[in-house]
Amino acid sequence: MAPAPILPMPGRRALTIALGALAARAALPAMAATTVTPGAGANPAAGYPAHPLTMIVPWPAGGATDLSMRVLAELVGHELGQPVVVENRAGAGGALVGALLAAAKPDGYTIGQLPVTVYRLPHQQKTTWQPLRDIQPVVMISGYTFGVVVPADSPFRSFGDLVAWGQAHPGALTVGSSGIGTTPHLAIEDVLGRNRVRYLHVPYRGIADQMLAVAGGALMAGVSATGFAPYVDSGRLRLLALFSEHRSPRWPDVPTMKELGYPDAVHNSPYGIGVPRGTDPRVVRRLHDAFARAMRHPRHLAELARYDQELTYLDTERYEAYLRGVWAREREFAQRLGLAAGKEPS
Repeated sequence: MAPAPILPMPGRRALTIALGALAARAALPAMAATTVTPGAGANPAAGYPAHPLTMIVPWPAGGATDLSMRVLAELVGHELGQPVVVENRAGAGGALVGALLAAAKPDGYTIGQLPVTVYRLPHQQKTTWQPLRDIQPVVMISGYTFGVVVPADSPFRSFGDLVAWGQAHPGALTVGSSGIGTTPHLAIEDVLGRNRVRYLHVPYRGIADQMLAVAGGALMAGVSATGFAPYVDSGRLRLLALFSEHRSPRWPDVPTMKELGYPDAVHNSPYGIGVPRGTDPRVVRRLHDAFARAMRHPRHLAELARYDQELTYLDTERYEAYLRGVWAREREFAQRLGLAAGKEPS
C-alpha cells in the first residue's frame, strides 16, 4: 500500500550568507578578481557536508518506518556534524521517492529511503525515471516482517478461516494494505488469487491509519509490515499468518504462508538509503560510513525491535548488486500477476 517533484529549497540562513558573500566580492578591488575563490577547483567532497541534509521518507508521518527513520536521521546527523531533516513525501506506494531522487541535484544533500516499490513501479506503469539509471544505492538497513491481521474479536481464527469466508462471500471481504502496488498488496493479491477469492482492496497511504481501521472494525483484515506489532502485542489485533521465511520468535504460534502451502510467498522488502546517480563517490562513501555506524546504535536497534525488525546491512557495492536482482525479479513478478506495463524507461 504523483505530484511533480519539489526540490528542497536552501534555508534562509544559507541564502543570507550566499547573498552576503556575493555583495562582499563585488566590493573588492579589481586586483582581487584574480584571487582563487576558496574551494574552486578543489575536491567537492572535502567540506561535505557543509549544511543540513534532506532525507525523503516516502510514507506519512507517524508510521513505523517514519518513526524509525527519524531516529536514524538524528543519529546520522551526529555522525555527519549536520542535521538530517526528514521530509515525508508519501505517494505511489512509497515509490514517489524514486522520482524525487531522480530529479534532485547529485550533491549529497538530498537522500531518500528506498523501498522495494521504487524497483517495482516502473514495471507496472510508465515512468520518466528508471532506478538503475537514476538512483545510486548507498547502504541497506533493514527489512520488514509482513503479516495478515484481523480485529481481536474477528471470527477468523486462522488464515484458512479468512479464505473460506472469502470464497463463500465473493467480493464481500474487505482487506486493507499500505498502498496499491506495495509488497503487502501484491502478497495478499497473490495468495487470495490462488484461492479464487474475490475481495475489496482498500489502500491506505501508510500503516498507522490502516491498523486503526482494522482494530476499529472498519476493515475485516489488513496486510502490512510490522507496524501492526504494538496492536498485536496489546491484544487489539489478531495475527493470522506471516510472509516471512521462518516463524517469528516474537509470535512463535503464528504460522508462515510458506507453512500454509504457499512456498514462494516469502516477502520482507529490505530497504536502504539512496542518492541521485552521479553523486561524488567520496560523498557516497561518507554517507555509507555515517549510516553504517548510526544504524548499529542501541537507540536505532531498539526502535527496529519494536516492529520485529533486524539489521540487514549491505555495503554500497553489494546493495547495488542486490537491487539489480530485485529489478529483474520484480519484472518477472509483474508479468506473472498480469501487471506488467508497456515499454519501460531504459
